Amino acid sequence: MNAAPEGLSLVFDRAFAGLRQVREAFTPQLTVQEVGTITTVSTGIARVSGLPGVGFEELVRFPGGAFGIAFNLDEHEIGVVLLGDYSHLHAGDEVERTGRVMDVAVGDGLLGRVLDPLGRPLDGLGAVDATERLPIERPAAPIMDRAPVTVPLQTGLKVVDALIPIGRGQRELILGDRQTGKTAIALDTLLNQRGQNVVCVYCAIGQRAAAVAKAVAVLRKQGALAYTIVVVTEGNDPPGLAYIAPYAATSIAEHFVAAGRDVLIVYDDLTQHARAYRELSLLLRRPPGREAFPGDIFYIHSRLLERAAHLRPELGGGSLTALPIIETEAQNLSAYIPTNLISITDGQIYLSPALFALGVLPAVDVGKSVSRVGGKAQRAAYRAVAGDLKLGYAQFEELETFARFGARLDEATRQSLEHGRRIRACLKQPEFAPVSVPAQVAVLLALTAGLFDPVPLDQMRDAEQAVREAAAHLPAEVGARLETADTLSDKDRATLIDGARRALARFRPEPVESTPGPMPAAPPT
Repeated sequence: MNAAPEGLSLVFDRAFAGLRQVREAFTPQLTVQEVGTITTVSTGIARVSGLPGVGFEELVRFPGGAFGIAFNLDEHEIGVVLLGDYSHLHAGDEVERTGRVMDVAVGDGLLGRVLDPLGRPLDGLGAVDATERLPIERPAAPIMDRAPVTVPLQTGLKVVDALIPIGRGQRELILGDRQTGKTAIALDTLLNQRGQNVVCVYCAIGQRAAAVAKAVAVLRKQGALAYTIVVVTEGNDPPGLAYIAPYAATSIAEHFVAAGRDVLIVYDDLTQHARAYRELSLLLRRPPGREAFPGDIFYIHSRLLERAAHLRPELGGGSLTALPIIETEAQNLSAYIPTNLISITDGQIYLSPALFALGVLPAVDVGKSVSRVGGKAQRAAYRAVAGDLKLGYAQFEELETFARFGARLDEATRQSLEHGRRIRACLKQPEFAPVSVPAQVAVLLALTAGLFDPVPLDQMRDAEQAVREAAAHLPAEVGARLETADTLSDKDRATLIDGARRALARFRPEPVESTPGPMPAAPPT
């Protein structure tokens, strides 16, 4: 009778023993999650209370998958810069900490893609194939990790490569008034990197959607999108996206630099970036300074552009070359933002509205443009002609101004003017038509040798094309020496000049033969 209850008791004892072991082995994993509350939402920003442990520039999560960056850390609330669509947010919504800073996807899978600063694709080609991520804010390379800038970055533009050379690892500012061809110079430089083992990043900040679509179409048509990454914020995007765009694009570029590759990045343009940061700062009630910009406007650009560098060979030898674009108003180079960026960068390419109106394209004002790296990042073939070319062009500009007053000119002055007009004609170049190094050197050598002086001005385009075609048929070893040799040998110089002279033979005007006329009648006595 008692056997059944005793067996049941044994079963219960064993079951309780097993439960007791499970309970003793269990350690509760408790996580503490700070949750705050939105107090107010305005254009591009939100104020949040209840997140006492949040850090500066920490990423916070809002309902509906929206994100923001903690920017103002006050005692009782924080100011958050909103990223992406925030129209569904309202006061009282919960906000969660993420415990990490803003980062972006990086890797080879981004090549050929059009993205926003959050890494979301905008080209309709599906998800981005990238597993690695980097913070958008990263410290610049220390001084001891950097190497001198000595390798040229060819733009394909004769006026830039000859007179304002850019090196790999340099920061060269492009500035000018609206609609003077700033973006065209940057796109030409991107197109010229095909086959040069250079990764390109084009960052459009607050641009019109039509302008960005045109730039992407040009890159795709010319075959440059395969080695280019496009990061886009449009004019109607929140100011927070425009603010983080150049930092995200730079982190994408730095991934390739760390792998020992050369990278070119274009910021188009930092005027919109400064205005977006001013808008955020005023909304967050930070004290305004000159022109209502906040006091740290210089710092946000300096910490961005200082990330451009040429690393030492022990660190891979990669380089990041930056081409920031800035817009001036009424040719005012001494305005607040232009002077800030001129002092940060290693030189500037200034585009003149007057030259643009005259049809001198690209409208580079050689007198106001400078490269502080100079000939250190220029090929020897260019250095052999650049000095005489720049001096002759500067003399021409001065004489041209003087000649407008109608003064009588001597023969030497007239020759200088005619020579300068041919220099200007040769430096003209159509959009999206970069010129190779041998062709550029052949044209520039012919200029300095005066071979173009007898050619009529209306035939200069055809004459220059003839010299470029002759340069395309140079022996392969001569072309290779032009790109790699430390000096331009006399033999190579003679070869180039002879080829140019033969190409220009048909453009020289034929001498006019004078025929004897009737003898004049003797004067009456």
